Amino acid sequence: MKRAFGFVFGALMGGVIGAATALLFAPSSGAQLRALIGERSQNFTADIRQAANTKRIELQDRLETLRAPRA
Repeated sequence: MKRAFGFVFGALMGGVIGAATALLFAPSSGAQLRALIGERSQNFTADIRQAANTKRIELQDRLETLRAPRA
């Protein structure tokens, strides 16, 4: 499990670093680049929040199932 987490974390960080590098070397003005980075970071944050909420709901449902008395 620890190895899988390490791999996923490394892959995500590599993707973030690669995307940031690509943006920094893209031929666009500073204002355009800052706007693009801001927009993408907001989208990324929204995606993370949505994934966290989905997982929270899934875990709450599972907890309720486990707490339910067995017949």
